[in-house]
Amino acid sequence: MLSIITAIHNLLPMNRLFLEYLQRYTMLPYELIILDNGSTDGSDRYFKEQGATVMTTGGNYSYPWCQNRGIDAARYDILLFFNNDLLVAPGWDERILSIMEAHKLEIISCCATDRCESDRATRLNQRKWRYVRNPLLFFFGNRYFNLRLMHRLMYGNWERWCAERFERFGEVVQEGIAGSNVIMKRSALDKVGRWDEHIQAADFDLAIRTKLRSETAGDIRPVHIACGVYFHHFVRLTYKRKYPPFTDRADMIRLDQKWDPGEVNPLLAPSGMRMKPRRETSLK
Repeated sequence: MLSIITAIHNLLPMNRLFLEYLQRYTMLPYELIILDNGSTDGSDRYFKEQGATVMTTGGNYSYPWCQNRGIDAARYDILLFFNNDLLVAPGWDERILSIMEAHKLEIISCCATDRCESDRATRLNQRKWRYVRNPLLFFFGNRYFNLRLMHRLMYGNWERWCAERFERFGEVVQEGIAGSNVIMKRSALDKVGRWDEHIQAADFDLAIRTKLRSETAGDIRPVHIACGVYFHHFVRLTYKRKYPPFTDRADMIRLDQKWDPGEVNPLLAPSGMRMKPRRETSLK
């Protein structure tokens, strides 16, 4: 059983598409936990009608704050932290659990639009996505059918595209993280802790902490990416849209305020740096 945790603030057309793909292509039983950050377009009601557990946050809280509240509500041992602007691949869940078992991984991500198997592949993928997305998003906005059109233009037949990718990469993994989706066994929480609510880039913080734990305690492997399982991430779907400031913004710090730049390692931090903890900042 899976516990899928997703934070939202409006974007009803995207929320509809996200859930449709999740329902169509997820093979295993799951619960969907929605953290609603003050939606005013009916998104909270839509998810409730579809059987999701909807938790009202009372504000517009940061990504890590929402993930930790989702952990508190989750009933199962596989925790999945998904952005609401993701479209999952056919059979993604059975494949990713098989990959985690094969490689003895407790935390993993699927490849996504903005994080592929190599820097070159990522750049090419992002370039194609910008060509598809930007004009359509500028002229037609985030309407449901426009989102579907963008996805179709990007991949053609989604099921065939994903099948061909899995045939190419299979269960190959590489160290790294795609922040739009993080899949974690509950056992990892005992080793690396929960999300650091002081850092919006908490996915990279998680990757750094897991890497350090693997090097010091040796009881967990670093975060890896599954190259053969790919999610479409709409990436900056909120273009031209202004959100309310985070309710917990006063408590937030930058990633480089917690971690000092160190040895170069593009797998761990968005700046392409491996990092070491600052002495004056405690690890979460």
